Amino acid sequence: MIADTTVITLNKGRDAHLARLLEGLARGPHPEACVVVEMGANPAPLPELGFPIRRVHLEAAGLPLARARNAGRRAATTERLIFLDVDCIPSVDLVPCLSRDLDAADGLICCEIRYLPAGTVADGWTEGALRAAGHRHPVRHFPERGLARSENVGLFWSLAFGVRATTFDRLGGFDEGFDGYGAEDTDLAFRADALGIPVLFTAGGLAFHQHHLACDPPLQHFSDIVRNAARFRARHGLWPMDGWLDAFATRGLIGLDWRDGLTVLRHPTPEEIAATRLPADRPF
Repeated sequence: MIADTTVITLNKGRDAHLARLLEGLARGPHPEACVVVEMGANPAPLPELGFPIRRVHLEAAGLPLARARNAGRRAATTERLIFLDVDCIPSVDLVPCLSRDLDAADGLICCEIRYLPAGTVADGWTEGALRAAGHRHPVRHFPERGLARSENVGLFWSLAFGVRATTFDRLGGFDEGFDGYGAEDTDLAFRADALGIPVLFTAGGLAFHQHHLACDPPLQHFSDIVRNAARFRARHGLWPMDGWLDAFATRGLIGLDWRDGLTVLRHPTPEEIAATRLPADRPF
């Protein structure tokens, strides 16, 4: 067991993904505790895995990611926190590596993600097979050893990161004014950077992203992205998620001059959303 470390994850209808995440935690040196924040009703029973799992129920519509992560932090009693998205399977060394990193450095510490194609994860999966099948992210580059500071704090991702509880509290956690999907993690990184808290990439530990239905651009989150982008712009003076906003503009959903003022012209149709779904052979 890795004492004084809690893994926090969020779940909404992803019970199969959650089962794999917990299975991955059980294969390695496991954390002192795991907190599962449930954003939906009637989740599946949790397995007995030899370490405490606490379920927190959050009544909410949509995906209140910032509020759910803050609820997970409040349920944790350890100094080291590891946030892991429900669709990620941790490598056997993820928990011990991030725990050591948090002892050595105060920051938002991200580990590498390998994106898995559809059909990769089945009963009897092995970490070796996941490593062989996983795709590296084309933009984020991780050091071969130790920790490396990212000069682009916009590359912070909340899929899998560690932070000291005292540091998380000093930041005030995630801003719950970011309601739903998009920009809440980038906002956390920008506020951390303003306080001198770095975004760090670590060579230790991996998380394997389980394939699921996704859209590019994510039209299914159109309203959340537009609202949260405007909130981020008002606070930080620049637009986040600009690639997605450009894609919205080319589809006539927002004005082409959105950088001068974001105006919604119309909402995407179900047919438009369906047309942006990624094929199964694309991991991201």
